[in-house]
Amino acid sequence: MFAQPQNQQARNLLADAFEQLGYQRESPSVRNSYLNMAYELRSGIPAGVAASSSSPDVIRAMATEQWLDFLGISMDSRKADGMRFTVNLVTPDNGEKFVIEMSNATLTNIKGFTDPKADLTITVNRSDLNDLMMGQKSFEDLRKEGLAKFSGNSKPIDQLRGLMVQFTPDFAVFPGTRNARPAPATTKPFQMVIQPGMTGAD
Repeated sequence: MFAQPQNQQARNLLADAFEQLGYQRESPSVRNSYLNMAYELRSGIPAGVAASSSSPDVIRAMATEQWLDFLGISMDSRKADGMRFTVNLVTPDNGEKFVIEMSNATLTNIKGFTDPKADLTITVNRSDLNDLMMGQKSFEDLRKEGLAKFSGNSKPIDQLRGLMVQFTPDFAVFPGTRNARPAPATTKPFQMVIQPGMTGAD
């Protein structure tokens, strides 16, 4: 596959193997990964518009800590090198509180705690935070509307905003399967080619 990404015969053979591995897995996520790779190998990445993951229903069902974890995996860690800050997030309407820490180019959060020495404390109702999570408003918008209260230095918010990366859902699960055009195979898949003067032991 890596040597001849357009070799459809090899792609189909690998897809057959992934398909069988998928059928034997009890875990739905592992099974779906194998079956998705098999589909990509045979047909390429599906065309069309991907389903929205930021609809109101999805956002309301998402736990606050899940959103904070999403921020952690959405940032460019290379830009965060050497950056350090601590932010408290308090949502009074549901009684939640979090301490969010940036260190070692990693954004982490702990539920149920706040840091008295945090650089910034943000107080905002979770119901109002939904608009931020959907991308309809910024923290600054919420602050201007009196829906969010900042206590401390707001610099961490600007720093975090500059680290975010917008993911595109049309990525190849298996490398080399991005809609490669099938081409007639010149050799059989995995066929060993022995040059003159060589032996099988070579």
